[in-house]
Amino acid sequence: MPEPHVMDHASHSPHPDPATAILLRNRPELLAALESVTTRAAAAAEFDSALAALRGARAETDTHRPRTITELGVFLPSNNILYSYVLFGLIPSGFAGHIVMRPSRRVGEESRRIHRIITSDPAFRATHPTDIELTDMTQRQFIARCAQTEAVVFNGRPENAREVGASLPHRTLLLAFGSGPNPIVVGPEAELAATARDIVRTRTHNSGQDCLCPDVVFAHDSIADDLMTALREALRSTAVGPLSDPATTVGPLCYPDAVRQAATFLDAHRGHIREGGRVDHRTGLVTPTLLDLTWDDSFLPPEFFAPVVCVMRYGTATDVSRWLHTPTERRRGMYVSVYGEPKLQPSTTTSGTPRIATAVSLDSRTALDAENGNEPLGGYGPDAGHVRTHGTVTARPLLLSAELGRPGTEKGAEA
Repeated sequence: MPEPHVMDHASHSPHPDPATAILLRNRPELLAALESVTTRAAAAAEFDSALAALRGARAETDTHRPRTITELGVFLPSNNILYSYVLFGLIPSGFAGHIVMRPSRRVGEESRRIHRIITSDPAFRATHPTDIELTDMTQRQFIARCAQTEAVVFNGRPENAREVGASLPHRTLLLAFGSGPNPIVVGPEAELAATARDIVRTRTHNSGQDCLCPDVVFAHDSIADDLMTALREALRSTAVGPLSDPATTVGPLCYPDAVRQAATFLDAHRGHIREGGRVDHRTGLVTPTLLDLTWDDSFLPPEFFAPVVCVMRYGTATDVSRWLHTPTERRRGMYVSVYGEPKLQPSTTTSGTPRIATAVSLDSRTALDAENGNEPLGGYGPDAGHVRTHGTVTARPLLLSAELGRPGTEKGAEA
């Protein structure tokens, strides 16, 4: 999700489209709902990203021309709940007759609150003929419910996505959004101060609770010491405090299992911690943490939902390339950000997308900065994201309107 930017919400457009106007009119209430599970800065960033996606929706649908479907089923994620409501509810309401969404149990109350705020606005029913329904069904019940829909959006763990896909009829179009480690490679030619700021800003976004945060940073041996110094300074200046404090960047984590996972990893690598490393299980606070690891080509970084910057030193670009091409990383390839490493060159897909193995290659920018709600998300690793249609599974960056606009998807609806 893009970082927050300053915006004059009242004067941005004299005649905003109805959905945008609904968000703007209810901004305080929506931010309050988000701030119960995010920092204030992250809530403001999410609100602005939701607005940006709505404002880009017309151009998106004009480009991809999605076919009209009768019903869409959506498994909502446990973070970015307003943004996801826009991407998979408000925008698709232009081409889906009915949308039924199941919120994550982790943020069910907050998701229902956002749903009530938006749908109870007097302008919603007048301008949105599509019915958007939020259901409290169990996952198993909702999978059965989705068998009646023409398309399904799933956000969550790859193993759950595979279970959902195996349970749906072949006629159902399934978009499965997963995650990946999104490594950042810092080479010998990187501008270290700016790179360190990018790494820390991205890794600590919403206290580290975003699937686009980098789970590992590969640092070339020639610059690793200087990068560690820059990262340590940036982490020390990161504001830690309660979610209610507008200045807070890192606050208590929302998910107890994320706290436990971070604690387990830090305990196992205690000798490599160079900054932070404290975990308070009672409050859920994980302090901004920096680790310094030596090269290990079998290393499998976990998906952190915590402000943990895990640096691993490498000797040659071949080391990193070989790691990206391992079977596990090819499965979960999403993005790889390359800063100042000229020997790590991407290939180009037929669509013009640069990639290394299955990860989309980003030149000197992070996955969080590259994400755009009106463009396909993710890479070419099947665990990072895939589409299932007519019984065939294909891994590629995903955008709902683009998939519904592809030739041949009508067969799925008729089978």
